[in-house]
Amino acid sequence: MIDKIKNLSALYLNETIAYRRHIHQHPELSFLEVNTAKYISGELNKIGVSHSCNIATTGIVGIIEGVNPAKKVVMLRADMDALPITEKNDLPYTSKNMGVMHACGHDAHSATLLTVAKILFELKNEFEGTIKLIFQPGEEKFPGGASLMIKEGVLENPTVDVALGNHVFPELETGHVGFRRGIYMASAD
Repeated sequence: MIDKIKNLSALYLNETIAYRRHIHQHPELSFLEVNTAKYISGELNKIGVSHSCNIATTGIVGIIEGVNPAKKVVMLRADMDALPITEKNDLPYTSKNMGVMHACGHDAHSATLLTVAKILFELKNEFEGTIKLIFQPGEEKFPGGASLMIKEGVLENPTVDVALGNHVFPELETGHVGFRRGIYMASAD
């Protein structure tokens, strides 16, 4: 299974880059991620992932059922919002929304979760349980989109057993991931 995932990851690398660049080029502020949500929903439709939109304004919840879907529910979460910062890069995918930029990596979060959705959907007959995909709005604004999505029942139907979020960490060597039980990379301010 690990080899299959690695091979599919390599196969979908260019697609992941395209997802990220599209989202980077079209950033939207917290709870205004309307076009981002439409883009993500469209890509989930192409993959075949069943999903619901407009959770806590622009959030998305996708479901991938493996074999024996009730065995365990694993939630995977990614942020979608950008920051009120003017991008000064000169790249083909620089922000087209003046004064708004993906400076915190949420474009990468959403892009990688889309790729994970594609891989897990392809392998759904080879794992047990259910994968719940959460594309969360408003991480950069109080109250955060996580609390609002939880209030709207994102942890229920089906009930989540394990929740994992991802965040880019440029200082970590490529090919490595950081894990920790409990809170990790939380801001103290």
